[in-house]
Amino acid sequence: MTLATKIVFIIALIVSIIVPFGYYLLGEKTKKRYKRAIGTNAFFFFGAFVIASVMMLGGPDVQAAEAAASGSGLAEGLGYLAAALVTGLSCIGGGIAVASAASAALGAISEDSSVLGKSLIFVGLAEGVCLYGLIISFMILGNL
Repeated sequence: MTLATKIVFIIALIVSIIVPFGYYLLGEKTKKRYKRAIGTNAFFFFGAFVIASVMMLGGPDVQAAEAAASGSGLAEGLGYLAAALVTGLSCIGGGIAVASAASAALGAISEDSSVLGKSLIFVGLAEGVCLYGLIISFMILGNL
């Protein structure tokens, strides 16, 4: 992709944020204003995103040919896949754990405010799962 195309897409994405915000500020004082602003924002943003994706993926596969010629094997590809799975699955598990721990912590704090420190420890432990997965993925990427 050329520099001019990249600049056009950056401008399109910035305009996709500015136009709906301006529409929101200058619009009528009704509830439909929110829906229209969000719809306009989504239309412009995802439209520019789809066009950028098509233009990036539609060119010649020069990089793929260079990667095939350099001898990148199955092991390297599986290493990248393993790093992605470790990061993704640990973040999903951490999100589930934080959702359970945080809601229980809020309930306990609302009844007795002295349990704030204990409940924050449990929420922090649940967030640690994501960090452990990220560290493992960095270790995998370091060995590739």
